[in-house]
Amino acid sequence: MGRVLCGGAVAVGLLATLATTPAASASSAPARSSAPYLPEPTGPHPVGTTSLYLKDTSRPDPWVPSVRARELMVSLWYPAGSPGRKRAPYMTPKESELLLKSGEITSVPADTLSRTRTNAYTDAQPAGRRHGLPLVVLSPGHTKPRSELTALAEDLASRGYVVAAIDHTYENVATTFPDGRVTTCVTCEMDKTPAWWEKLVKGRAADVSFVLDQLTGSRPAWKGARLIDPSRIAMAGHSVGGASAIAAMLKDSRVRAGIDIDGTTEVTIPGSGLARPFLFLGKPSTYTPGQGEAAATWERDWKRLKGWKRWLLVTGAEHTSFTDLGVLVDQLGIEDGADISGARALQITRTYVAAFFDLHLRKKPQPLLDGPSTRYPEVEHCSVKTKTCR
Repeated sequence: MGRVLCGGAVAVGLLATLATTPAASASSAPARSSAPYLPEPTGPHPVGTTSLYLKDTSRPDPWVPSVRARELMVSLWYPAGSPGRKRAPYMTPKESELLLKSGEITSVPADTLSRTRTNAYTDAQPAGRRHGLPLVVLSPGHTKPRSELTALAEDLASRGYVVAAIDHTYENVATTFPDGRVTTCVTCEMDKTPAWWEKLVKGRAADVSFVLDQLTGSRPAWKGARLIDPSRIAMAGHSVGGASAIAAMLKDSRVRAGIDIDGTTEVTIPGSGLARPFLFLGKPSTYTPGQGEAAATWERDWKRLKGWKRWLLVTGAEHTSFTDLGVLVDQLGIEDGADISGARALQITRTYVAAFFDLHLRKKPQPLLDGPSTRYPEVEHCSVKTKTCR
């Protein structure tokens, strides 16, 4: 069960939440009609954003071998010199339609999610000095679009990071390309065997390495790439995107630190271990040490993580609580089973993720990560040795 819940299958997250709650049924009363919005970033910088279409001609698509090159869409967020005139769209109406349709959701208009108000401005002028900004790569859960991590990305960018979120093609219910093509989820119909999960995370690791090549190589794909410090790169992801952080770190030494947010891990760390910093952040119902199959994967990895490491759990959280979806379902009046509000869960996620990256990419001390905090009593620090959290 842990693999299904935290690997990111369609049966979790927004889709299952909406499809299985009374507020989402076709015969129920309509959900709240006001357009949803993302909480404002907390850093001092305005945020710009742009999208990149990237094509890796060195390998065929792992899920559709007849496609001879791996095509990816990547969203970038970055600190801007000033706000732009046009806020970036959250997703296209078609992407919203397909995401809601895949969950058999009829109680909200098909374009509801596309009307989500963001805080970043399209193609605002990047700000910063040459090689002055750390880069964080984000990977979403299986079936989910890269946009589900927008609020986290906007916050990191407002704090002075460049952020790159990857849509892993054919692993998401809808990815839109510049020529108008919309690819759908080929992997959704496949049997979710251990070998399948391993292929998924290793494929994501390959995607991450390719994106890093395109952003830090001699001929970068983004005009603002000169801002990126190639010696300060890290990764975070949600669900299988978080599990993929370990695979990416094992494959690519450029990824200096990683965060797994509520994702059961699939690729085993070799006996030699992994000496770079790593953070596990999850929900107690799945990842309390000593309780269940999913937690056992973290315990297995914990023993082979040789560098700085923490295991943090957020009381009251559910799987969607760590993404935009926790905020959006609250605003739409839909119950997701969490005992913590989406806004509070997002605040915690943003705060702890930023603290981790500030510590390991900027060398700024972060006492918050050393033990329980009165400001965030929901966050428990766990010990694998004693199988306790406090």
